[in-house]
Amino acid sequence: MRRPFAALRTAALASGSALALVLAAGLPLATANPAGAQAQPVRALDSSVGGFNLASVNALLAKGDAAAASGNYTQARKDYDEAREACRRLLGFYRDLAGAFRGLDARIPREMDQKGRDALEAQAQASLRLAALFRRQNQPEVAVPLLVEVVKIMTPAREEGRKAYQGLVELGFVTTPYNSAGPTLN
Repeated sequence: MRRPFAALRTAALASGSALALVLAAGLPLATANPAGAQAQPVRALDSSVGGFNLASVNALLAKGDAAAASGNYTQARKDYDEAREACRRLLGFYRDLAGAFRGLDARIPREMDQKGRDALEAQAQASLRLAALFRRQNQPEVAVPLLVEVVKIMTPAREEGRKAYQGLVELGFVTTPYNSAGPTLN
């Protein structure tokens, strides 16, 4: 049974997904062109149309940085949260696609794995920026879980993981500084 268009439209708008609205309406995935011009497909890589990709995530991060610099912490938090959520969704899609093609065409899983690593790095950057925002607002209890998440997903061997751990040291959540030169066993 098909849901009425109005209900689908409401659900799509509530989820913030223009794609869901287009699919719900049964419309083709093409841009509207005047007077019979040939339709051009909408590409996920085109950040100018609100694409669902890392370029759009980076645009959200830049928007959040600008908002934070101007003192609009509410907008900055919203932008960083949206960037983190987009990264999580992208990671899931990249993993699903990689798994679907494993054993069939090695090029596609390799590409999806690289895109997943890039999305994970972008997620770490968004989390670091959000944690810094909370620290500026004197809310370390909200910053700590974000910093722990970054250490977990990036490991202390990566720059983002080291920055996150250093933030935990600065907040007093941990006391042992991390020496990236190697472990000391005493």
